[in-house]
Amino acid sequence: MRRAAAILLLAVLATGLALALEAVPFGRAKTDVANHYIRKGVEETGATNLVTSVVVCYRGLDTLGEVTILFIASLGVGVLLFGRPRHGGRGREEASAIVATGARVLFPLILLFGIYVFLHGHLTPGGGFQGGAVLASAFLLLYLARPAQTVSRATLGAAEALGGLVFVGVGVLGLIAAGYFLNNFLPKGQPNLLLSAGVIPVIYVAIGVKVGSELVRIIGDLVETE
Repeated sequence: MRRAAAILLLAVLATGLALALEAVPFGRAKTDVANHYIRKGVEETGATNLVTSVVVCYRGLDTLGEVTILFIASLGVGVLLFGRPRHGGRGREEASAIVATGARVLFPLILLFGIYVFLHGHLTPGGGFQGGAVLASAFLLLYLARPAQTVSRATLGAAEALGGLVFVGVGVLGLIAAGYFLNNFLPKGQPNLLLSAGVIPVIYVAIGVKVGSELVRIIGDLVETE
């Protein structure tokens, strides 16, 4: 009996919610916005990857917030591990010759691929977050191959700060040039070319460097305290 009553109550609530959504223009407004992105995205941003247009231009403030959250997470990991002894992999078993050789060969290739991903984020699937994660995976492989390997905290901090400053600086320049933050004020160029889409490639490079350095810092903090 209780199960039947619960099912009936859920059905009533679902019907009421559907009628409420139908009665307000919210759903249609979302459809209009999506159609605008599809029709005008390439023209307004110069990026053939419409996901990039939305992430970096139309909702660039959200992306800035996501990068900030990742920074806070990185900072939190550092605070939690602060004061714990750093072993830097000392005492851990060395990787096999196969792993060490593979890491030596793959490390520069993975770095190159990560750079490619965020440089071409406005043209193909990918972007700053994905490219930064690929860069971090290269350093994770390096840690696996060389347990005693350490990465300079000063270098990571400088790269992280530089990426954040470029991101915010481009946003402020857009505010000065066109009246709102993160405006795509640079020439958009011809779609499908590497040098196109205005500020989007610049922002994605900044995001890639920032995300990559933050993830490497988290990996280093976790590995070196084992």
